[in-house]
Amino acid sequence: MGISKIFGGRPVLEFADEQSRRSFLRNAALVGVGLTYAASRLGDPVAFSATDRGFGPQAAKSDLDILNYALTLEYLESAFYTTGLKAKVLKGRELALIDPIQQHEANHVTAVRTTIQDLGGKPVAAPKVKFPAGTFSSREAFLRTAGTFEELGVKAYHGQVPLVKDGHILAAAASIAGVESRHAAIIAQISGGNPFPAPIEAHLGMASVLKAAMPFIAK
Repeated sequence: MGISKIFGGRPVLEFADEQSRRSFLRNAALVGVGLTYAASRLGDPVAFSATDRGFGPQAAKSDLDILNYALTLEYLESAFYTTGLKAKVLKGRELALIDPIQQHEANHVTAVRTTIQDLGGKPVAAPKVKFPAGTFSSREAFLRTAGTFEELGVKAYHGQVPLVKDGHILAAAASIAGVESRHAAIIAQISGGNPFPAPIEAHLGMASVLKAAMPFIAK
């Protein structure tokens, strides 16, 4: 399933102003959809912290742009799982496995925002998020969207992470690839998909990501 199938290709992000929207689209030229730059919980050894991880006093502007782009995507992921769990379409073992993913994404938002501030940048504001009707109408709909989200997010992450210039941010980002892959594997497992589709993780090119991302951005 291609990324164009997520949310039926309908917009889910609405920015407060045109400047925020253009900033997001500009930063999209730097990294792919689904990139995550934070540990699974605050306090982990690879969690972002300018003081604990030895970042320089001034991060490269491009790295701050990448982090702000990642933050926008983390807002979306956090909102997706938070809304999905409130729909109460999962139970038992499935709920026990998905609940930590929601917690991870919420912590990602906090960690990335804090990192941007520690590096002297200004975190972008959270956009309004409105999911299309039916996204959380059933277990199958929720897991189908989550699976597509995670699988393609991992591919985009691996395709674009080399653009990070700061070595410490790069090290943290690279270590998170495993966490994101675990999310994708868990969702594939419980939804009947293939949790390990290839011996080497696939990459998703920037052009493909940008072409697919445009339909999701509210005008």
